[in-house]
Amino acid sequence: QLVESGGGLVQAGGSLRLSCAASGRTFDVSTMGWFRQAPGKERESIAHIYYWGSTYYTDSVKGRFTISRDNAESTLYLQMNSLKPEDTAVYYCNTIPPRAEYWGQGTQVTVSS
Repeated sequence: QLVESGGGLVQAGGSLRLSCAASGRTFDVSTMGWFRQAPGKERESIAHIYYWGSTYYTDSVKGRFTISRDNAESTLYLQMNSLKPEDTAVYYCNTIPPRAEYWGQGTQVTVSS
């Protein structure tokens, strides 16, 4: 089970830190990712981190977002800086590749201009 938290309303240029708490014993060996779904759009993958720590970012968030993980706490993080109105979306975490049974409720991020 994955539970996202940390979303909220923030002005453009602001920052938020999202968390994803995982239960179960597979977190520390899984590649984990953050996804987002904006209104009227499909869910997209924006960042992922391998269990050894290497990271990947989609171009739209590169240089602004940082994904990290704490394997001891089975928690995934997404530090989001320099937020833009186009970052407004529901943010989800999941494994890479994503598993249907792991999709949670997500956490809403709203960036005002």
